[in-house]
Amino acid sequence: MNILIGNAWPYANGSLHIGHIACLLPGDILARYHRAKGDTVMFVSGSDCHGTPVSIRARQENKTPQQISDGYHEEFTQCFRQLGFSYDIYSKTSSPEHKEFVKEYHRKLYEGGYVYENTTQQTYCETCGQFLPDRFVRGICPNCGEKARGDQCEACGSVLEPESLLEPECTVCGSTPELRPTAHLYLALTKMKAELESYVESHKHWRKNAYEMSKRYVNEGLKDRSLTRDLDWGIEVPKDGYENKKIYIWAENVLGYVSMCYTLCRRKGLDFFDFWNTSRQYYAHGKDNIPFHTIVLPSLLLGRTDCSLKLPDVIISSEYLTLEGKKISTSNNWAVWIKDILERYDPDSVRYFLIANGPEQRDTDFTWAEFINSHNGELLGAYGNLVNRSLKFIEKFFDGAVPGLPDRIVPGISGKTVPDRSGRTISDRPVEAVSDPEQPAVEKAADADGPSAAMLKELYSLYPSVGALIEQGCLKAALETIFAYIRKSNKYFDEQQPWITVKSNVQKCKETMNTCVQIIANLAVLLEPFLPFSSGKVKSMLSMAGAGWGPVSIPARRKLGQVVILFERIGREVIDEELGKLRS
Repeated sequence: MNILIGNAWPYANGSLHIGHIACLLPGDILARYHRAKGDTVMFVSGSDCHGTPVSIRARQENKTPQQISDGYHEEFTQCFRQLGFSYDIYSKTSSPEHKEFVKEYHRKLYEGGYVYENTTQQTYCETCGQFLPDRFVRGICPNCGEKARGDQCEACGSVLEPESLLEPECTVCGSTPELRPTAHLYLALTKMKAELESYVESHKHWRKNAYEMSKRYVNEGLKDRSLTRDLDWGIEVPKDGYENKKIYIWAENVLGYVSMCYTLCRRKGLDFFDFWNTSRQYYAHGKDNIPFHTIVLPSLLLGRTDCSLKLPDVIISSEYLTLEGKKISTSNNWAVWIKDILERYDPDSVRYFLIANGPEQRDTDFTWAEFINSHNGELLGAYGNLVNRSLKFIEKFFDGAVPGLPDRIVPGISGKTVPDRSGRTISDRPVEAVSDPEQPAVEKAADADGPSAAMLKELYSLYPSVGALIEQGCLKAALETIFAYIRKSNKYFDEQQPWITVKSNVQKCKETMNTCVQIIANLAVLLEPFLPFSSGKVKSMLSMAGAGWGPVSIPARRKLGQVVILFERIGREVIDEELGKLRS
């Protein structure tokens, strides 16, 4: 199956914080999962280098927008690499590939019958001597009465035009802008209302915020949107007479998914239109970006009448993440910056917390106390504890070799297959040989009895259930399903008491420890999309080759690699230290 996963493109005007990553992590989990299943995956994103936020930062620092955006792009790239994001391409909107693709796309768009020229009144600052980009205008939202920028109201989510704001003022000098006539190209969303309405209604399976917000935009009346702007930083408009204007940022940044898919297809020798139109598409972003992915991107795709381009399938739209009970504010430095947290903490700890406690269906809060408790309690206390005590036990009592089994237990699935929710088999390859050479052939797991067999049967059933949850975007439930099994596995270890049976009933002890090895091996596969770094360590300790999404077995007599600690305990005094830094 072809899979396209698009992560939102962060503005290259400031460092990434935990709120950004909470919205983007789902994309990486989906990409890793689908690759493990054997699907052809294109996981794309990049830095949004054009637009007002970058221009504002450039003015503040007396630099060019190119210098600002390039600097933050490099920082983003490093942060994503440290977090384990497995992008197939992470580019930027100022790249030659994107700019040339967008200009050619717009040429075709202008010929499609949905674009027209219109002269309208737009905000102009006499003091600054220029037409103001949307974010250079602030005022009162005409819909909810709250403070808003000229492009969008964060309070109610309305997409705005700066000239619609009440009590407008220029963000650069504070003066009141005036309205002056200027000609621009417009995309006629009003002509697409029937198609967009039908599209939204056919996707009620989206997350609640995505469906309801998109439906509201359609019901309240779509407005034609300008494709061009009076700017000096952006992509040139491919039309005579528009040499002093640029393509409006909303009309080019969401095309980054298309341009990067096109770029990858060319590199891989694939047909772009075939891949795009046959792929299952996921888009991961925050809820403030919903209309740009469910209305704006579809309208740009529909506007190309010279070809047919599939519209987005699955919208993974997260709610907001707050910090210690307050809204994250970059201007007030009330944020946990990713480049800082990665200097002090395990990237898997960050990934785990932002999924297990992330804003998947509702706003959630990041607190340092919960972050430390999550690491110590779940990653160290449950997962790390199971791995460490099991493998250290084998090192001590079995000379570091996986124990064999009595003939009534099998640690594999004996060639069986497990169907996923679409009816396809998750694994149809034979498992590795697992029986002790000195023992008779083992029975099939389905025919075995006892606590060890029960644990293994439940373990293998996790693949279809967890896989289905991941594909539905229910990542928190998928991770909790795995960790519920981890807690049960620790209970199994305790109840089997291998520290006693190693002296009183060595065959039972072997059964217990072999079962624990199989559990750990399969947990490494199941958790790899979520926790790639610790999964890599486990695979190294068990000398596991690359494994797909399906049950694996570790053969008896295999020597363990070097057993290492997965997670170190974090002292609770760190909570006060971090809160002190945050409030300083």
